[in-house]
Amino acid sequence: MSESQIIVPASAEIPTLRRRSFLTGLGGLTLSAAAVAMLAGKESLAAGTSGNAEADVNILAGALAAEQEAIAAYQLGAESGLLQKPVLDLAVTFQGHHKEHADVLASTISKLGGKPAKAKSSYDFPVEKLKSQRDVLEFAAGLEKGAVSAYLGAVPLFDNRDLATAAASILGDEAMHWAVLRQALGLAPVPSAFVS
Repeated sequence: MSESQIIVPASAEIPTLRRRSFLTGLGGLTLSAAAVAMLAGKESLAAGTSGNAEADVNILAGALAAEQEAIAAYQLGAESGLLQKPVLDLAVTFQGHHKEHADVLASTISKLGGKPAKAKSSYDFPVEKLKSQRDVLEFAAGLEKGAVSAYLGAVPLFDNRDLATAAASILGDEAMHWAVLRQALGLAPVPSAFVS
C-alpha cells in the first residue's frame, strides 16, 4: 500500500455518503444572502436581505444533521477507551469544531424561521469494527474525507460568493482534520496536490 492511500473500513463509507449528500442532495439550492450574513456573524447585514428562507433552511438542516453525526462519531471515539493521549485530546478538539459549526447552523435555521432538528438519539456506526485506536482514527478520517468531498462539491454550486467563501472556510477546517488524522495514522498528511 502506498502512502497516498488511506485505509478506510468499508463500514466507514456509509456515514461518509450521508455527510456528502447534505449539500449535493438538495438540487443545487443555495442559501440567501441573509443566511450567509448570519453564518458569518453579521446579523446586521442579514436584516436588509431577502431570499427563499425555506430553501435556505433545508440546506442548513442537511448541514446541521451532518455536523451532529460528526459530533456523535467523535463522542463514540472518545468514550471507546481506545484512544490514548494525545489522540484523545485531538478527537475532543475536532468534536468541538463540529459543535461550533452545529451551533451556528442551528442558530441560523432559527433566525430564518425554521426549527433546527435535534441530534438523533443513535447513529448506525460500525461499533463492532472499532477494536483499536487505529480503527477509530480510520473511521474518523473517512468521515472527514467525506466532509471535504461534500464541501468541495458544494462550493461551486453557490450563486452567492459570500456563501461560497463561508463553505470554503468549513472545507478548510475539514481538510485540516483529515490531514491531521492521516498523519496520526502514519500516512502522508497531504496525499496529493489536489483534493478530489
